[in-house]
Amino acid sequence: MATHAQPAAAKSEADRLAESREQRRRRRHKLDLGDIRELNIVAMMDMMTILLIFLLKSYQASSISVNMSEELKLPVSTTQVQPQDNINVTIAMNGVTVGDKLAVKLDGGVIPAASKEDGRADAFYIGAVYDALKREVDKQKYVAQYNPKAPFMGRVNVIADRRVPYRTLMEVLYTAGQAELGEYKFMVLKNE
Repeated sequence: MATHAQPAAAKSEADRLAESREQRRRRRHKLDLGDIRELNIVAMMDMMTILLIFLLKSYQASSISVNMSEELKLPVSTTQVQPQDNINVTIAMNGVTVGDKLAVKLDGGVIPAASKEDGRADAFYIGAVYDALKREVDKQKYVAQYNPKAPFMGRVNVIADRRVPYRTLMEVLYTAGQAELGEYKFMVLKNE
């Protein structure tokens, strides 16, 4: 019987080796197919951090905020252009503001003659608006001296009420041109 038991033990050893080879082959096959048996949380957190940084860098938000009121109703457009961060001039029915400071009061969207050059109603130059714009231009030029990434571009964002007379708009643009602001961007409400 001893001779009979030995081939059975040898056979079971051969079966174990074959079974072990088959398991290794299955593992390699699973790895080749890309099956994931466990997640590496550290690598996932690194990936999420990189994605978050990428999304924050590529997110384009506007720093321009406009407070709508009864005195300021913007025109509507289908434009796809994003607003840029420039000097803001707001022309409402009751006044012209540069940045957030009132430069001149308006009477129903019209600039009073007393606020214009030599007190003439037909003049285009508005002294108070020029002074306010020149201060902003001087600030931008000062920053541009020390920061080459923020050059002075000579741009102004015009946020005008849709009811303001064309003459008032032209007077403000003429005055902005005198203050070295030759490129205008008109702000509108985006119609979606």
